[in-house]
Amino acid sequence: MVTSIGKYSKSVLVKVLVGIIILPFVFWGMGDVFRGGNQNVIATIDSEKVNTQEFVNYVSRLNLNEEQIKNLAKTDLIEKILSEYIGRKVMSLEIERIGIIVNDNSLRDIIKNDKLFSKDNKFSRTKYEKFLLESGLSAPVFEQNIVEQESRRQLLSFLSGGLSIPDNLIEEAFKKENQTKTIKYIDLDKLYSNIEFKNDEVEEIYEKNKDSFIEELKSIRYAEITPQSFGTSDYDEIFFKKLDEVENKVLDGQSFEETIKENSLNVKSINKVKKDKTIVDGKKIENLSDNLFKNIYKIRDEKVSEIINVDNKYFLAEIQSIEKKNKPIDDPDVQKIINLQIKLQNKIKNQRQLIQDISLGGFDKAKMQEFAKKNNLKIEDYKISNLKQNEIFSEGIIKKIFLVKDNEVNLITNSDFSENFLILSTNTNFEKIKKDSNNFEQYEAKARLELINKIYRIFDENLNQRYKVELNKRTIDRVKNSFWWELIKVLTNLRNHTN
Repeated sequence: MVTSIGKYSKSVLVKVLVGIIILPFVFWGMGDVFRGGNQNVIATIDSEKVNTQEFVNYVSRLNLNEEQIKNLAKTDLIEKILSEYIGRKVMSLEIERIGIIVNDNSLRDIIKNDKLFSKDNKFSRTKYEKFLLESGLSAPVFEQNIVEQESRRQLLSFLSGGLSIPDNLIEEAFKKENQTKTIKYIDLDKLYSNIEFKNDEVEEIYEKNKDSFIEELKSIRYAEITPQSFGTSDYDEIFFKKLDEVENKVLDGQSFEETIKENSLNVKSINKVKKDKTIVDGKKIENLSDNLFKNIYKIRDEKVSEIINVDNKYFLAEIQSIEKKNKPIDDPDVQKIINLQIKLQNKIKNQRQLIQDISLGGFDKAKMQEFAKKNNLKIEDYKISNLKQNEIFSEGIIKKIFLVKDNEVNLITNSDFSENFLILSTNTNFEKIKKDSNNFEQYEAKARLELINKIYRIFDENLNQRYKVELNKRTIDRVKNSFWWELIKVLTNLRNHTN
């Protein structure tokens, strides 16, 4: 069980399929939440209704972690998953309409040509059957996944095949990265760094976000499983056979104590240890590797044993108890987070005003000088000749600067507001690419990719129009808000069942 899938991870085919071959983990009872009227419909494709329970089952097979599930109501993750799910269904309809068929011969060739299933450069039926057995898959399920994947590949290949890239697109791709731009700029972070914090601001943010400043103290115990534990001298077939037996018992709910007793394992314990590997008195745990500690610490549930593979060694581990407490307001980590939040709020506030002033027009060189003088900031001169010129600006910022027209002032920032600049472009010079240059093919490939992505976007829009995709926003919100609580019910049912 520990080594079943890992052995095969180098196979391209397996990498493609690993995300869709997870055994269903059905959220029992979710259907009850959506009974009645159109609440049971999360989307329609043409006139075909997409059942909510069908989609919930699909989400459950994605193996989302606890944090993702907890945040479903706050994020757009469900919308993204639904979009991907609808996209698959629509694409399947289009594949059927066009008449793309992956016949038995093509399927056979795909499997036979996968090196995972070859021995002495020949297809091995034994290796194929062994893979299915150890992966817990039936041949029809595995092969249907291959058919679906290959059908989608053929469809996309059909859309983009035989493209001839015009010279002007190659030129544009080259210009984006090969221009010389002379600018004037103001580093706005120098303005934000001088912001003074008020005590009442700090206290207000702390109280509002108190639940975010939680510190966990976990009591853990673990035991190494060695060949000697099973009466053998090496990590041989006997060892791994016995290890699989032990793991199956653990997965079936056998307690840590029972497993220890059956295999005479030497247990080590650590009480109330923090995520940073320190205990209550501030001492760092020294006799435990960082890698092993991280793997033990991320076990989510109390009193649920797990077999862990770390650095080719095997351990039985368990979280005995979890104690949660609020970090005090004067904790350095809390202070750091609050300070960052205050700075971010001030950045957003100031930049909202700047964007408004720029959008109204007339924010020219003179206005930029006036802004600099008012805020005691310096206007710097700079010349950019390539994307990698990042002693001041990152590549992402430079790409945005390249889009600024001459004699225009723009606010340039990145997604997390860690880089913020007021930019005036004063002059732009473009280079031209020659067909015999060494990097012509490189920019031809970039232009091709950009064109293909544009074709895919248009194709996607056309599919939505052709098949009249409509989403039920109310039902989506109900799914988001109900998922976490249903997860708790399922886990409770599972525990009761195993006990």
